[in-house]
Amino acid sequence: MTECVVAVVVTHRRPDSLAKSLDVLTTQSRIPDHLIVVDNDLDDGVRELVAGQPVPTTYLGSHRNLGGAGGFALGMLHALALGADWIWLADDDGRPQGPTVLATLLACAHQHALAEVSPMVCDLDDPERLAFPLRRGLVWRRRASELRTEGPDQDLLPGITSLFNGALFRADTVEAVGVPDLRLFVRGDEVELHRRLVRSGLPFGTCLDAVYLHPQGGDEFKPILGGRMHTQYPDDETKRYFTYRNRGYLLSQPGLRKLLPQEWLRFGWFFLVSRRDPAGLREWIRLRRLGRRERFAK
Repeated sequence: MTECVVAVVVTHRRPDSLAKSLDVLTTQSRIPDHLIVVDNDLDDGVRELVAGQPVPTTYLGSHRNLGGAGGFALGMLHALALGADWIWLADDDGRPQGPTVLATLLACAHQHALAEVSPMVCDLDDPERLAFPLRRGLVWRRRASELRTEGPDQDLLPGITSLFNGALFRADTVEAVGVPDLRLFVRGDEVELHRRLVRSGLPFGTCLDAVYLHPQGGDEFKPILGGRMHTQYPDDETKRYFTYRNRGYLLSQPGLRKLLPQEWLRFGWFFLVSRRDPAGLREWIRLRRLGRRERFAK
């Protein structure tokens, strides 16, 4: 309890969801010592909401939308400046499942000497279902129960983590791996930070006794090759722009280049065979080329 835990939440025009998130974040059995809310919309209503929380708070309103990447970077750096020993990250559209999530994550991190630990991220409407499917080899796991591959007493999935949605970082870990890359704005920023975490050699994992609830995000992962592989195809054009552009950058970085042949196979098959959409493939190539060349203009 002598360690300082600072919670960092990034929000943009979702005050109702943010209020529900803060209700759970600030009533944990192990209460965060400080709450930072980065508001990418500079909303006076959000400022008042933050000021009314039962823990010490800092409201960081931004005149410019920094995206999730920039928002978390700003919040994490501010948490370090406040003297945080641990930084607990949360988005405005999700929340911990119950009041013991932070205490459980801290206990798991201490027990296994982890540099970072995340809860399972489960569907807000169906907590037994993962919000994002997880692939292990060629097997996709979509239920929380499927992650306990070593028996019912397993409490940690080492080497696998979902960042931002309830992720808990040691301050020393942030100093070692850095903060999210502002240039990515949204989509892929957590993948890039995960890449750095893997390359750092620091131990991390997912605590199987803690759950963070999040809206279902698996619908944009489209199955191909009889379900043995998937491709990501957001229905929203703006999300596709950032997803494919940022993936072009990500897969040109050390640690992820080995995935390039698989990337071309998956998306080539998806656009040419599944969708019969050569124009879609050409646009995918154009966007990923922008990212590979580090052309990050919006």
